[in-house]
Amino acid sequence: MEADDLAEIRAHLLRVRDEVLAESERAYAASQSLGKDGVPDIGDMSSNSYNQQVLMSLSETQRSRVRDIDAALERMDKGVYGLCMRCEEEIPARRMEVRPFSRYCVDCKAEVEKFGE
Repeated sequence: MEADDLAEIRAHLLRVRDEVLAESERAYAASQSLGKDGVPDIGDMSSNSYNQQVLMSLSETQRSRVRDIDAALERMDKGVYGLCMRCEEEIPARRMEVRPFSRYCVDCKAEVEKFGE
C-alpha cells in the first residue's frame, strides 16, 4: 500500500476514533442524567433502567470499535496493515475501504467466526 494511501487511511481512522470517543462521552453523560429530573414513578424507573442498559451496551460496542481502530493503527506502524492476520495474504482493497480496521480477508474471517480462533 502506498504511503499517501496509508496516511489518508490513518487520518480517517483517527477521525472515526475521535467521533466514537465523543459519542461515548455523550452517551455516558446522558446515562448519568436519566431519572434525575424529579420524582420518578415505577414506569420512569423501568424506562430509565432499560435506557441505561442500552447506553451501557452501546459503550461496549464503542470500546470494541476503538480497540479495532487502535489495532489497525498498530498494524500500520508495524508495516503489516492490509495483510490478513491468518493467511498473511493482502486483504482486497474494497474490503479495506469498507472496513479499514479489518484484520482478516473474507475467507479467513468466515473461518475464524466458524471455529472461533
